[in-house]
Amino acid sequence: QVHLVESGGGLVQPGGSLRLSCAYSGRSSDYYAIGWYRQAPGKEREGVSCISFIDGTTYYADFAKGRFTISRDNAKNTVYLQMNSLKPEDTAVYYCNLKGSGADYWGQGTQVTVSS
Repeated sequence: QVHLVESGGGLVQPGGSLRLSCAYSGRSSDYYAIGWYRQAPGKEREGVSCISFIDGTTYYADFAKGRFTISRDNAKNTVYLQMNSLKPEDTAVYYCNLKGSGADYWGQGTQVTVSS
């Protein structure tokens, strides 16, 4: 059984920063990518960023480029999403997603609210 545990969400003012963490079980070599999705009220879930376990290649959605940075610590089985210059439209539940061979694993989500 694969477990993903997100943390780091919260309430932040516009322009502020948050760092999300996702701790996962198993070995990094068992998976090929890990990343973040988000879902705002009334909207579909959308991809934010991901990173490859194979070669470290990163992907960012257009809205995340220049503001968000994804990183991973294989020794700690943890992936991070540093979010800077947050905007009210970044308000959403952020989900960690782990991709293995023929399987997708999801965390329970962490709420990010950007409001003054």
